[in-house]
Amino acid sequence: MIGFMLTLMAAYLIGAIPCGLVLARFVGLGDIRTVGSGNIGATNVYRVGGRRLGVATLFLDALKGLLPVLAALYLYPDSPWAVSLVAAAAFLGHCYPVYLGFKGGKGVATGLGIYLVLSPWAVLVSLGIFAGVLWKWSYVSLASLCAAGAIPLLVVLFERSLPLFLVTLFISGMVIFRHRANIERLLSGTENRFRA
Repeated sequence: MIGFMLTLMAAYLIGAIPCGLVLARFVGLGDIRTVGSGNIGATNVYRVGGRRLGVATLFLDALKGLLPVLAALYLYPDSPWAVSLVAAAAFLGHCYPVYLGFKGGKGVATGLGIYLVLSPWAVLVSLGIFAGVLWKWSYVSLASLCAAGAIPLLVVLFERSLPLFLVTLFISGMVIFRHRANIERLLSGTENRFRA
């Protein structure tokens, strides 16, 4: 039990690394939380720092979800509940990082990394949904919300695992909850469109 608690703590601390903030400071942009939307995620880094920095943030934020889940599968190969809890810990680390006073990102990229390991087919379909919505309406937030809403159903379809389904519901619910300001702006017509 102590070993599993340490694994959960490590997953949280890895997930809590604020990659966008670190990268922005490294290239001289200062505190990414004070510019653009104020978010530390890839979309804001992209808007403020350009394509390469945004893609690098996306990659590293996804890696924060992918690596702890890979480690959990290695350490607990016969316990889907343990793997699911580690995934949740990494995700919560990104959303509520101890390093930043528990004020983090919205979890889309970290969720992507988690599901690349747990359900790659669900990721493939949800990426198609994301890309289609983004192409049609040019809102990253709307695309993220649609993909988050679809992925629990996709996980049921492709994986048929209760622990994975429950953690997917949790992660998807958190992604939608953390986009509540975006939802308000979408409804009022004031949300920023994405420009490639």
